Amino acid sequence: MIRDLILKNRSYRRFDHSVKIPVVQLQKWVELARFSGSGRNMQPLKYILCTSQEIIDKIFPCLGWAGYLNDWKGPDKKEEPSAYIIMAHDKNIAEGHYCDDGIAAQSILLGAVEDGFGGCIIGSVNKSKVAKIIKLPGNLEILWVIALGKPSEVSVVDDAKKSDIKYWRAEDGVHHVPKRPLDEIIVKSI
Repeated sequence: MIRDLILKNRSYRRFDHSVKIPVVQLQKWVELARFSGSGRNMQPLKYILCTSQEIIDKIFPCLGWAGYLNDWKGPDKKEEPSAYIIMAHDKNIAEGHYCDDGIAAQSILLGAVEDGFGGCIIGSVNKSKVAKIIKLPGNLEILWVIALGKPSEVSVVDDAKKSDIKYWRAEDGVHHVPKRPLDEIIVKSI
């Protein structure tokens, strides 16, 4: 069921780095994005698939991890992602990318979860440095880096208390993600 996939689709930040993801798997998930909706059907998004350990090692220090977890600097070496999908906007196709990036990222992550993997959309990226690492053509602008791997953490959804939506990690390592209750986000039913 889609509800189960959405509940499993958390922002995973710790992975079993020993479990590699073949490029054909990444292609399968990007194909889900290709089939997804696109504003005006412009399809201005392009993807760079990273499975080379050399490239992964260069990209990792360019990423920021879990802003609310002030005492955590990111995953240990054995918990780093085993692949990245870099989502870029092709400015030669369209000036804007509309809402395509969110739709595409969700499609990719739902595919990953369905296949027993998980990921995290990372916006805290040194985009100019990553662009140089991957030799990105000038017409492409990095939007997001999606970190992917076999999750090695448990992440659960909780109801937010007093509108406190900051995620947190318990002593047992479980990652808690507070969500505003339904009666708080539905303004009215007419």
